[in-house]
Amino acid sequence: MVLTSAKEPSQRQLRVAQEIKKIIAGALERGDVRNPLISNHFITITDVDISPDLKLCTVYFMTLNGQNLGQLEDDLNAEARGMKKLIAAKLKLRYTPDINFRMDTSFAEVDRIEKLLRDPKVAKDLEHKED
Repeated sequence: MVLTSAKEPSQRQLRVAQEIKKIIAGALERGDVRNPLISNHFITITDVDISPDLKLCTVYFMTLNGQNLGQLEDDLNAEARGMKKLIAAKLKLRYTPDINFRMDTSFAEVDRIEKLLRDPKVAKDLEHKED
């Protein structure tokens, strides 16, 4: 989970974020989007961060093959208003949060670190430190 502040999210933030994740994932699964390019991709919602005042929400996503993420990010952000209406209809909140979609780069970062650890030079250094 990517947090913008050092403070841990409250239980309410976590519950609302989880409900938003379910609503958006369900909408994407059913194809409840106007853009056919979004419907043609298998999109996974990996995480949802919500601000303490529940007015801003960042939705992290990834595709099955990890391709076209930049274009999909633009397309999903264009659909954010429709997603906000879905959330407003399903959740009884004083304010429905504004939604911002971002590609989840944590998988790429994990791959980069694993490649570094498999590098023979790094493996050699790790062996020396263990001795």
